[in-house]
Amino acid sequence: MLQIRKYNEAYLLITGERSEEQELSDYFTFNIPNARFQPKFRAGLWDGKIRLFNLKTKLIYHGLLDKIIEFCNQKEIKYELLNTSLDTEYSLHEFREFYNNLSLPFEPRDYQEESVVNCIRKSRLTLLSPTASGKSFIIYLLTRFYNRKTIIIVPTTSLIHQMSSDFEQYGYTEPVHKIFSRQEKDSNHNITVATWQSLYKMPKKWFDQFEVCIVDECHLAKAQSLTKIMTNLDKCKYRFGFTGTLDGTQTNKMVIEGLFGPILNVITTSKLIEEKHLAEFKIKCIVLNYSDDRKKIAKQYSYQDEIEFIVGNKKRNNFIKNLALSLKGNTLVLFQFVEKHGQILYDMIKDSTDRDVYFIHGQIDGKDRDDIRKIVENKTDCIIIASSQTFSTGINIRSLENIIFSSPSKSRIKTLQSIGRVLRKSEQKTKSQLFDIADNLSWKSKKNYTILHFLERLKIYNQEKFPYKTYNVELEK
Repeated sequence: MLQIRKYNEAYLLITGERSEEQELSDYFTFNIPNARFQPKFRAGLWDGKIRLFNLKTKLIYHGLLDKIIEFCNQKEIKYELLNTSLDTEYSLHEFREFYNNLSLPFEPRDYQEESVVNCIRKSRLTLLSPTASGKSFIIYLLTRFYNRKTIIIVPTTSLIHQMSSDFEQYGYTEPVHKIFSRQEKDSNHNITVATWQSLYKMPKKWFDQFEVCIVDECHLAKAQSLTKIMTNLDKCKYRFGFTGTLDGTQTNKMVIEGLFGPILNVITTSKLIEEKHLAEFKIKCIVLNYSDDRKKIAKQYSYQDEIEFIVGNKKRNNFIKNLALSLKGNTLVLFQFVEKHGQILYDMIKDSTDRDVYFIHGQIDGKDRDDIRKIVENKTDCIIIASSQTFSTGINIRSLENIIFSSPSKSRIKTLQSIGRVLRKSEQKTKSQLFDIADNLSWKSKKNYTILHFLERLKIYNQEKFPYKTYNVELEK
């Protein structure tokens, strides 16, 4: 028999027969994707696996309790629960009575109500909440319900300012303490919003003050620094992770569930569009075709060679410039490399138009990014040239109508989060579109790297039921 007891709010302690413990360890052991490329693996110091149940300490992440019970039932292993948390009874009616006293600017949508109620019942959950589903509003309702010392962790400084601004719009009148680079860490305020980068070096005792923890973009929890923060919060009973999408790997999914609890699918993007909560959306895939001579040369390219060629190609950059200038409404151009690509596109576009053109990348201060966001909200015909690293996550501009993918990517998370930038509805905007630029350098049966990435993005569009059409453009004849 396995005895399962709460060690603290971060871990469970599981003891039993050695054979049962070993079986549990094997069940929660996973191969790390691309582990073979990591130095420790190459040096023979690591087998490329992650073991979520530690046979020495007998500890496993608290959030995996449901999965552990599922394991026991599958293997027909008897178990005993000792001092583990049970679900709290709480009704939708009770929640409505609660929020009716908050003087909210608008009522929660049905799925937002259900999400909060489920959080209250479970005390810990991972919420799969796509862009524009009203994630910050759900977070706000949770903080108001618990009314306890709360830490909200976000990945970027700009999201700190945005979260605070959102709370003001929802009617919160108390100060929100903000922690980012070189800011004061201690405060008596009930709500603290911080980047995880500014917290991971804090002593464990500092985290003991918080009773509620909410992590936005929690798929980043695979980073050791964020994992350390969550395990330091071992006195924090109420913990919730929010993300727009997961990367699809079992390992990452289990770690996230372990830190935050079982996954709850709040709503899908296609459902949000269907219910008119988001703008109508279509994708135009533009495949740039190159000459046979170029393709013969490109078949010898490494991945890095191909990227260097693409981002430095004058005809391609000119095509992107003309495309951006031809589109009506606020337009976002996403790139990956600042100096090699973003700076070039910004200079070309800015020199070719009287429209307002903004350039955003990692070196731009978070407060400045937020200022740009506020400015753009009140404009109807500007162009933003932004790095996907700084703009794909969390930046909310309702007035964006067009988005251009100027750099290739196959990341599911980055693709969906980037699309999310353009889906928000406003009074002036009901439709939006994505221009996905791909480069066909394939020669005979050998497909080039970035066209393979494009095919991965098409899989994502099909999975998400996004409508798309493909157009071929002869860039070189």
